[in-house]
Order: sequence, then C-alpha cells, then structure tokens
Amino acid sequence: MDVLAQANRLRALGHDVISMAVGQPFGPAPSTVLAAAKAALANGRIGYTDALGTAALRDAISGHYRDHYGVDVPASRIVVTTGSSAGFNLAFLALFDPGDRVAITSPGYPAYRNILKALGIEVVEIDLAGEAYLTGDRLAQVHKETPLVGVLFASPANPTGAVIPRDALKTLIETGQSLGISVISDEIYHRLAYDAPDVTALNVSDDLVVINSFSKYYCMTGWRIGWMVVPEHLVRPIERIQQSLYISAPELSQIAAAAAFDATAELELVKAKYAEGRAMLSDRLPRLGLPLAAPMDGAFYAYCDVTRHTNDSMDFARRMIVEAHVAATPGLDFDVGQGRRFMRFSYAVDPAALVEAMDRLENWIARR
Repeated sequence: MDVLAQANRLRALGHDVISMAVGQPFGPAPSTVLAAAKAALANGRIGYTDALGTAALRDAISGHYRDHYGVDVPASRIVVTTGSSAGFNLAFLALFDPGDRVAITSPGYPAYRNILKALGIEVVEIDLAGEAYLTGDRLAQVHKETPLVGVLFASPANPTGAVIPRDALKTLIETGQSLGISVISDEIYHRLAYDAPDVTALNVSDDLVVINSFSKYYCMTGWRIGWMVVPEHLVRPIERIQQSLYISAPELSQIAAAAAFDATAELELVKAKYAEGRAMLSDRLPRLGLPLAAPMDGAFYAYCDVTRHTNDSMDFARRMIVEAHVAATPGLDFDVGQGRRFMRFSYAVDPAALVEAMDRLENWIARR
C-alpha cells in the first residue's frame, strides 16, 4: 500500500505511472452485480441482515459449491463476511487463544502474520525454502519441533501464484488433522487457476475452515464481501463474534454478490486477459533478469528474484517508480527473512498497459 501511495503521488503530479503493485482486478464488477445493486438502491432501504448473512446469498454460495466443485455444503455452514479480512478475524478468534502457535508459510500474505500477532497468537513462519507450496511432511516436521495449534495456507498463493496439487492438498490436510492441528484454507484466488481445475479443501474434509471472497475473480474488491465455510460446531461461536464485531456484512454488497454467480461468461473474459498477461510476463520477466521464484499456476502474480540487479527490493521498487514509472511490490512484507531478494508483479492489469510496463522496464534496466 505504501508503493501504491507513492504511485498515486506521482500521478497527481501528472506522471503516467503503471501500477503492478496491488492485487486488484482492473475491470469493474460484473453487469449482473451492478444491476442488482441499482435495484436494491432504488428500493430505498439498506439495513442490517442476519449476522450469518442473507438466506439468498448463503443459498447461492451453497449452489456454487455444488456446481463448481461437486461438493455438498449446506447453507447452514456458510458465514457471509465483510471481505476475507473479517473472515480471518472470525476464524482466528473462534479457533485460537492468545499464546497458541499457528503456522503460515513464508513467503505469504502479510496480513495473516499481522492479524495473528495483533490477537496475541504466536506466528510460526514455515520457510518454503524454494518449494512452491507447503507439504504434509514439512508440516509434520515443524509440528514435531514446535507443536502447533493451527495452520493456514493458500492455494493459489499470494505472492507466488503457486497451486497445491490435489493429492498434495489431501495429504497436507490429513496430516494436519491427524496431528490435532486446526486447518484454515484460504481460497480467495479460486477460479483463477490456469492449468488445472480448482480443488477446495472441502473436497477432502468438512472439519476445517475455508475462507473465500468476491474480491478477486468476481472483481468486487471495494464491495468488501466474502464468506467462510465452517464446521457445524463453529457456526454459533462465529455468529456471536460476528454480531459483536461487525453486526453483519453490508446488505447492499450481499444483494449484489448473490448475482455474481450469474456472471461467469463475463468474468471468464476478464480471466482470459489475465491469462494473456501471464503468458507475456512468463516470457519477458526472465529475459529482463527477473526469473520467476515459483510457477505462476494461479492468482495474478509473478514473484521474481531480483538479485541480478539488487540486494534491496524496496530500494529497487522506489527507484523503479520514480525512474521508470512502473510500480511493483517489494518482497519484504511477504517474507521478512528473504524478501529483499524478491518482488511481486501483479498482472491484474489491462494487457496493453502490461506490454508498456515491460517496455519501460526493459529500457530502464538497460540504462542502469
């Protein structure tokens, strides 16, 4: 967000900055979503809903699991949240106590670490050490050395875009559960995998927490609307926490989100543009001396090793904005140990702007 702020300051001064820094879709919300929101506003009353969410949206999410994954998820186990961020808060508060040890991967989404620490939960960062994803064996090894209460992982992952294959996901979940570790699966980038169908953790087990959002595939970041699927025994505790912290997710966003599942044709056109950008970056970034640190299997990120050019990705990012007018995210937030060696480029950008960004980088690097 600091990089984005610097890019915005330069734009305010009249500079044409191309931002590849933030994981935000370049397109608007789907037409079905906008139409549903307009109709709700015309009705004139937007208020509180049940803490767990509207019946219409919970039923729609349940239908999505049946249609997209072939798994039966009753609406009674679905909690509508104020974005995935609220989902993490609710899950952590319901599952863990201060002092509990919870594992996340490094590199990984920085808000995991920050929210856990804010709640007094001890964060155990598992260094992937060049591997694309967390395995059951690695989890068991860490648990033996540092007993864990929980584990949180994402597939597709931020910042790498790596996807955990079906068999490896099954082994990871079953290993965690056999060791008494509560499992949380972040699936916010589902429907943005490019080489294999989505596999939800719910295909493996009901006794875990899945967190998802309408922000990424559905192009609804600013609507702040997401959901959780939780075991039956957690529904009431999470409902009570939701009542106290948020009352409910915004009703307008809930009404709009229920229409998002009817927008697949429109959203697949957006995904096709991501795929176009993905193919271009996978070719051009390595040729610029920015090799990929992990396969770009999903999401819309390229995580690159910048050590051919610098040992300080933060300084590299600042200079790149000022001198090339291209913004990307340094790796420090994602990996406090090795992040200075890496940078994340988001390709949730119009393909023409991506080509221009790569041209600018090529000229800038040649001049350095």
